[in-house]
Amino acid sequence: MSSGGKLGDEAASRLASRATLADYCQSINPTKMETPLINRLHRAKFLPAIFAAALVLTLIFSAGVLRADETCSSPYLARIDGQEEFVYVWTLGVEAMGDGSDKLVTVDVKPGSPSYGKVISSFSVDGRNEAHHGGFTDDRRQLWLAGLESSRVFIFDVHTDPAKPKLTKTIDNFAESTGGAVGPHGAYALPGRVLIPCLSNAKDKGGKTALVEYGNDGNYITTHWLPTKEDARGASGADFADGYGYDARVLPRKNALLTSSFTGWNNYTMDFGKLTADPEAMKHFGKTMVMWDFHARQPKKVFEVPGAPLEIRWAWGDKHNYAFTATALTSKLWLVYADDRGEWQAKEVAPISDVKGGVLPVDISISADDKTLFVDCFGDGKCRVFDVSDPQKPKQIYEKPIGKQVNMVSQSWDGKRLYFTSSLLARWDKQGADNEQFLRGYAWDGKELKPAFDLDFTALKLGRPHHMLFGSTKIGANRTTVASIR
Repeated sequence: MSSGGKLGDEAASRLASRATLADYCQSINPTKMETPLINRLHRAKFLPAIFAAALVLTLIFSAGVLRADETCSSPYLARIDGQEEFVYVWTLGVEAMGDGSDKLVTVDVKPGSPSYGKVISSFSVDGRNEAHHGGFTDDRRQLWLAGLESSRVFIFDVHTDPAKPKLTKTIDNFAESTGGAVGPHGAYALPGRVLIPCLSNAKDKGGKTALVEYGNDGNYITTHWLPTKEDARGASGADFADGYGYDARVLPRKNALLTSSFTGWNNYTMDFGKLTADPEAMKHFGKTMVMWDFHARQPKKVFEVPGAPLEIRWAWGDKHNYAFTATALTSKLWLVYADDRGEWQAKEVAPISDVKGGVLPVDISISADDKTLFVDCFGDGKCRVFDVSDPQKPKQIYEKPIGKQVNMVSQSWDGKRLYFTSSLLARWDKQGADNEQFLRGYAWDGKELKPAFDLDFTALKLGRPHHMLFGSTKIGANRTTVASIR
């Protein structure tokens, strides 16, 4: 990235993370900007005023509109105006069920709609790709959906008709373009591009992998390999480095990119029973998280976090410099936080249940006020709710059986609605009567979850529902607009 590009990215970061006006103006370094116009503005000492005015105008024009979204979304993402209208569900195809293909299913969740809680459209892609996660571009015009097994990425237009997304492009050469990264895990919005964390590599299909960047136009940009013992890329904690990846999330105002780790293609395409009975295979799970210098894309510190730390959820508060994760194999909540010296640390802060053998926590969702954390546990099908007002001492306050198995959870920004899906991986889902496949909506009043609707994806012949994302016909302005000034 050029110095001008980095600075533009940094300006977007400051705006997206709600930095104070004084901090924002003081943090701009005009000497790195390369255009003659900006240089002249700098010499005239006008630049801080221009950026301050832009920020004020942004606040003024957005003050009257409630900007909402999933609480796990990228801080760079254009926000929904008001409440979500649709839930997009990236769904794994099942042989001999319907057309057997992976598909993007759209569900109406508009309050008062005659089709509330019902499927209003479905778009099938080619074959079964192990549909897993996805994400929007920063302008929210596109939804990128990834296949863990095929390493294909499907790009949908969700802007023209949000109720009926259409496939516009498929990336079929992911491994070749990226230098051997495979198992794209989703897409995370950055200014003008998406960050795709991967799970594996084309050489041995083990856990060593990379972060990949593509432009919003669907063209490959660059690859960043995770640090290993052999090549720690300058990061401290090299003795722990395993090169594994899973999630990737940014805290812009701290220039922090945090990644987690899972397992490689060889393991996640294996039958679950066979996997757990194979002592050698069970050794090949991630046990690290990595803190990166976000703008430089440089790994800085490797943390030892045993047990496959999966989803990362940064707190939203302006002074809340911490993130949570849950370890799937050890059923623990971990906290990554900045200590009193500003140094990043990681520690276990709470058990997730006292069930012998663990409950396989697979997804987490933090409330917008940073007070509540929802933890989905695939093992016993329960959602456990923690009070995380003191992030160092989480306390479980509630639990609710969602189904025989439960995987993903998505929470509305106002904290009043939660949505759950059931499928983990095609070869890891439960069997027989325990193989429930659903999308279920709930209302949350701060004390209990109450059912709102229930869609049986097996009865509807849709497949195995996995990742959910919110859609709407009302989208706010792209929050990187100010940063485009050069």
